[in-house]
Amino acid sequence: MANTREIRRRIRSVKNTAQITRAMQLVAASKMKRAQDAALAGRPYALLLAEILSALEGEGGFEEVRHPYLEKRPVNHRGILVIATDKGLCGALNANVFRVITKIKEAARFIAIGRKATQFLSRTRRELIADFSVSDRVGFGEVRLAVELMIKSFDEKEIDTIEIIYPKFVNALTQEPTLYPLLPLENLRQVLKSIYREAGEAEPPRDTREILFEPAADLILDQLLDLYIKREIYHMVLEAKASEHSARMVAMKSATDNANTLVDDLTLQYNRARQAAITQEILEIAAATMVS
Repeated sequence: MANTREIRRRIRSVKNTAQITRAMQLVAASKMKRAQDAALAGRPYALLLAEILSALEGEGGFEEVRHPYLEKRPVNHRGILVIATDKGLCGALNANVFRVITKIKEAARFIAIGRKATQFLSRTRRELIADFSVSDRVGFGEVRLAVELMIKSFDEKEIDTIEIIYPKFVNALTQEPTLYPLLPLENLRQVLKSIYREAGEAEPPRDTREILFEPAADLILDQLLDLYIKREIYHMVLEAKASEHSARMVAMKSATDNANTLVDDLTLQYNRARQAAITQEILEIAAATMVS
């Protein structure tokens, strides 16, 4: 049995670890709340975008719309944006995202957000176009370069799809690794349904008012689709951040609970060792007394 000094040292070490993991849990919880608020803050903007698209639908109907983002084409190279974390200690979050990547067998070109995604794609020798990192307080300026590179590659036909792999935030305990096909879109009705679904709103009736668009409706549509793509990707980065912090919070809580359980076990072991030592001393004194 280990001596009492060694057990005391282990108890002190585990308690220090528990304090660290507890602090990391609280920090992650605070960051998760901030990331959730940032994601929810984009809902009014998304609903306004949907309202304008609804007005365009009333202008001439979506069936007559022709746009490169709405046209399917042969897929030679899939374009995939992978959103992962910069740091670890967030459970199986990154591993679950990477498991989705391993199921992709077609030719694909990747852009990574997060050092863990960059490391995985490089290690598995997949074609990596570029990689980016973002801070905890994600501003759109940090995501802009990645988004514009994806759109440029799609426009120049270097990639034939834009797909996003990211950990979708469901709740604090659940994050779903998701492959989301963004481009090409089937039709504008799909765009509207996606926006209202994300915002948790029922789709309003079609706006029947007569609206005059300046400039022309097709030019506005071109700008709106570009805004839609940028907003969708930015929203997914925010969701990935919320997923990261919630996964880290849960992982650190589990680590803290395990550390406290280990401290209890070590304390019990220490008390037994101390009791055994005291009993041994009493027996030695008693034996010495009997001999004398």
